[in-house]
Amino acid sequence: MNKKIAFLTLGAALIAVPVIAAPGAKGDADGNGTLTRAEAQAHATQMFARMDANKDGKIDPADRAAQHTERQAKMFAAIDADGNGSISKAEWDQHRADRAAKRAERGDKRADAGEAGEGKRHGMRGHGKRGGHHGMRGGMMAKADTNGDKAISQAEFQTAALARFDAADANKDGQVTAEERQAQRGEWRAKRAAPSAAPAGE
Repeated sequence: MNKKIAFLTLGAALIAVPVIAAPGAKGDADGNGTLTRAEAQAHATQMFARMDANKDGKIDPADRAAQHTERQAKMFAAIDADGNGSISKAEWDQHRADRAAKRAERGDKRADAGEAGEGKRHGMRGHGKRGGHHGMRGGMMAKADTNGDKAISQAEFQTAALARFDAADANKDGQVTAEERQAQRGEWRAKRAAPSAAPAGE
C-alpha cells in the first residue's frame, strides 16, 4: 500500500519561531570565542535581512507566513525522496526514523559533554513550548516592537539585539565571553523555572 500523506500534515513540524539575535557563537565572526558589540550588531543586521522575507524593511506577520511556507516547502522536498510530488507512507516513516536518530545522536553528544540534564530540560520544555519557550521568544519580539505597530523595523531589531548584548556583557567591557553567555543562560533558566514553581500549592 502506498498511502499518500497530504502536504498540510507537515504544518506543525519543526517550524521555528524567529528570535531576536542573542549573544552567541554564531555572531563571533573571528572565531575567538568572544563576541564584540560590533560583531553582535553585524549579526543582527544579517538576521534581520534573513527574517525580512519580503524585503520591505520590517518584520511582520507577512514575513512569518512567508518563512513558514518556505520551510514547509523545503521540508516537503526533503521528505519526498523520489521527487514525485507526494509523500508515501514509506517516505514519512523514513523521515520519522531519521529525526529519531538525530535526536538520539544529539542526546549522546550532550551526555558526552556532561549536559544530560540540559537534554532533559529541553525535553520537558517541548511539551509546553507554545506557552513556554515559544512564548518567551514571542515576548522578546513583542518587546522589540517599541512603537506597537505589530511590526519590527531594522532599527528596533538592532536596538533589541544590542540591549541583549549589553545585558550579557556583565563587566561592560564591550565584549561577551563564553563565561558571560553561560551566566546569562543560567539567569534565563532561573526566570523560566520561577513561574512554574509558584503554583505548586494549587
